[in-house]
Amino acid sequence: MADPLIHVDRLCKSYVGVHALADVSLEIRAGEVHALCGENGAGKSTLIKILSGVTRPDAGTVQLEGKALPAGDVHATEDRGVIALHQESTVFPDLDAVDNLFVGCELRKWRGLLLNRAEMRRQTLALLERLGENIDPNRPVGELPMAQRQMVAMARALARRCRLLIMDEPTASLSARETQVLLQLVRQFRSQGVSVLYVSHRLEEVFQIADRVTVLRDGHLVDTRDINDVDTGELIRMMVGREAAELVGRHHSKSAIGETVLQVRGLTRSDSFHDISFEVRAGEVVGLAGLVGAGRSEVTRALFGIDHYDSGTVTIAGQRLPNGNVAEAMNRGLALVPEDRQHEGLVLPMPVSSNLSLSVLSSLTRCGLVSRSRERELAQQQISALSIKTAGMEVAAETLSGGNQQKIVVGKWLASRPRVLILDEPTRGVDVAAKAQLHRLIRQLASEGMATLMISSELPEILSVSDRILVMREGQLAGELDGATATAEQVLALALPEEREVSVSS
Repeated sequence: MADPLIHVDRLCKSYVGVHALADVSLEIRAGEVHALCGENGAGKSTLIKILSGVTRPDAGTVQLEGKALPAGDVHATEDRGVIALHQESTVFPDLDAVDNLFVGCELRKWRGLLLNRAEMRRQTLALLERLGENIDPNRPVGELPMAQRQMVAMARALARRCRLLIMDEPTASLSARETQVLLQLVRQFRSQGVSVLYVSHRLEEVFQIADRVTVLRDGHLVDTRDINDVDTGELIRMMVGREAAELVGRHHSKSAIGETVLQVRGLTRSDSFHDISFEVRAGEVVGLAGLVGAGRSEVTRALFGIDHYDSGTVTIAGQRLPNGNVAEAMNRGLALVPEDRQHEGLVLPMPVSSNLSLSVLSSLTRCGLVSRSRERELAQQQISALSIKTAGMEVAAETLSGGNQQKIVVGKWLASRPRVLILDEPTRGVDVAAKAQLHRLIRQLASEGMATLMISSELPEILSVSDRILVMREGQLAGELDGATATAEQVLALALPEEREVSVSS
């Protein structure tokens, strides 16, 4: 048995009277992959912030090889070899990949007078190649797709020499291929004696990569187990306190599907997608599947008016939408829950109540002033309806867990009573129980007549929720499947490039 690298002793942390961590103790051994699991709000993010020096605990200590880590000091913690890759990774969008990787630790030459950009570029390319990604190192990172931005953030974390690498939902924006590349890289780190704290809601990854797993629930430690001594059902029970069977299942429309609400014909944008045609009917959930980079998010951005398209038409209830006009799309009843909730779905420093009212501010405003009483009433309705866990409606949205932040984004748009709801990766970074709640909500909205278009990179989610499944491949629609009978093999066969041989493992 390896010696402990990290010793966490009786950590406590509270926010506005809510216990985020209560007397949590655990050990991370040298050279092990230690998974950390739990629902959103279980305390995982708080523990990560304390370990990485972002947050000071109210009580308790963290030791690395018997010596206390400085509390609340990121730089000192990184100097000791503890490096965190957070769930919503921060990159500098105006800087290229080279500058992102070496910010704060630039390589120099000529006695430190000049930056050694050639060597930094060489190391950047080598790191990105290890991650299996072909990224132009001179391109501003803000111009890259979400998956590639995440890869740059991971490469930046890996560029530093580390003893403990904390990875918080590192594969949330990655394709299946990119995920396997990352997991192999984690194995390499383990073989070199580096410890990895691996936080993921994707339990299949936990069982692939972890040596041990620790489960938190409601800020308390449930247990730490060897991964070979626990199965999926037991792990879910530990996380949520009830059986896995209550949380999974295939749900499709039991009521009549109505008339066409959203119709798309010949939609084309030369650099992203070509000749996209489909419709979504009232009471129907249409899943949009495909590999990362297939053009799915680009299509939804064009539908909502964020980006212009070159040709084609979009109509809602028979009325044509103008090209590139978000305000008119909203007026016609279109709503978009974006993939990047923290940057595009929320105003993080603002209160929960203000975020929930963003889509309907005009209806809450009189003489240029927002009625706070009406805003609070609306917020309370959405908090109750969506079971949003928060210390209060006036706390900042940034203090909530990822799953509860996502519920706020959904609630914000539901307040506008849309006719068409577009969901782009609605459960990315969301735990098992919150995911099940969102799935039930999507099906409930469909039963009430909502037309829903849902993008997801998780095949079980697409298969579980969709009435019909559209599959995109390299910017084009590759086919359509019946959601009630479709299989993962069928979806992948359509999504993968035709020249590639499809191999699916159970």
